[in-house]
Amino acid sequence: MTADRTATPGPWSPESWRRFPHSQMIDYPDRAELDAGVDLLRSLPPLVTSWEIERLKSLIADAQSGQRFLLQGGDCAETLDDCRPDIITNKLKILLQMSLVMVHGGKKPVIRVGRFAGQYAKPRSSMTETRTVDGQQATHPSYFGDLVNRAPFDAKSRRPDPYLLVRAYKHSSMTLNFIRSLVDGGFADLHHPEYWDLAFFKAAGLPPARRAEYEQMTATLADGLRFMEALGERAVGEMNRVEFFTSHEGLNLYYEEAQTRRVPRREGYYDLTTHLPWIGERTRELGGAHMEYFRGIQNPIGIKLGPTATPSDVLALCGALNPRNEPGKIIFITRLGQGRARQVLPPLIDAARKAEVRVLWVCDPMHGNGIKTASGIKTRSFDAIASELEETFDAHQSCGTHLGGVHFELTGDDVTECVGGAAGITEHHLTRNYATLCDPRLNYQQALELAFIVARRLTPKK
Repeated sequence: MTADRTATPGPWSPESWRRFPHSQMIDYPDRAELDAGVDLLRSLPPLVTSWEIERLKSLIADAQSGQRFLLQGGDCAETLDDCRPDIITNKLKILLQMSLVMVHGGKKPVIRVGRFAGQYAKPRSSMTETRTVDGQQATHPSYFGDLVNRAPFDAKSRRPDPYLLVRAYKHSSMTLNFIRSLVDGGFADLHHPEYWDLAFFKAAGLPPARRAEYEQMTATLADGLRFMEALGERAVGEMNRVEFFTSHEGLNLYYEEAQTRRVPRREGYYDLTTHLPWIGERTRELGGAHMEYFRGIQNPIGIKLGPTATPSDVLALCGALNPRNEPGKIIFITRLGQGRARQVLPPLIDAARKAEVRVLWVCDPMHGNGIKTASGIKTRSFDAIASELEETFDAHQSCGTHLGGVHFELTGDDVTECVGGAAGITEHHLTRNYATLCDPRLNYQQALELAFIVARRLTPKK
């Protein structure tokens, strides 16, 4: 069985998506203002390069064949106010530490992809939001992230503002510049396991056998890093320079279109806002605006698949977005929810395998496991997240395939937004430091604990 790659879609351009239905279309009230914002953004330099994008695509191709593993993580939605060195550094630090744990467990290189420098937009189930304000019902546009409008619930804040496209670009540029400076300056050398916050090792919720396993893994990793340093200054310099790539959901197509261009000595168009844009579960409909836009760019593309995804969806998406079956192009990010992976995932994997389409399977165990407390606070259960992750590994093992990566919403800060984990966050703790404006994120210790779970599953069986 092979995927149908014979379809001949109409002419494509960076603007052709505007002719197609758009389930998350932002209603900008002033068209002239929107055009001016897009034109200004179009005139600015690109945020990333085609060389970096092609480099990432080659690494993803390696991961598709089992030679690498992908770690994608970061904020559910960045805010303009959070473009600060401590927040960026902490986020980069936890991603680096998680990747080192996974490298040690899987004995293979890890591709590091951050949800940063552009993750300023979020889809919404409703285009408007209604609240009671001073005893009166008020309705305003939903908060779609700082790329579109602002979080306070008033008419001025919630009005879609095209100038935010430019402000988000500028903040993305500052974030990228700082990340590149940290990486080029040997940031990797600053965070060996002996300096990590591993307090959850001592938590009562962690079984003694698992604690001993993690402690042994950490000690072995630390010894290995010290051994590499002992080889000499040149080797240390090479080891310290790690690659980080950026990703965000390509939700606001005006933003993506404005930075989509041809580059010298390469074919096709590149979306130069980010290395790895992805299509969300709400916007991956065939015949929609996002599918039209994404089919024309050369970037690798992530595609979220929820529990209703079917084998025919998998083949249709591959046919539309990767008709030449190019390696390194397609990443399927499954977000199924606890208890569903063993049933939903195998038919999807089987369809892709029989059609011989090249894809990388990545697990997002965050988005299918949202809950609300009795008091109405949005949270996620660490135990449910870990359970879906384990179930996804099991599903791939039963199919004779491999899980190629993970996708987490996390922060390097000490927030209290997700319950559970060895650190013992409960509903009572949520109000202590609940900082997100959108979805709950794993904190530093919860994220690192998940990295150890992944590393244990990646460790080759003797």
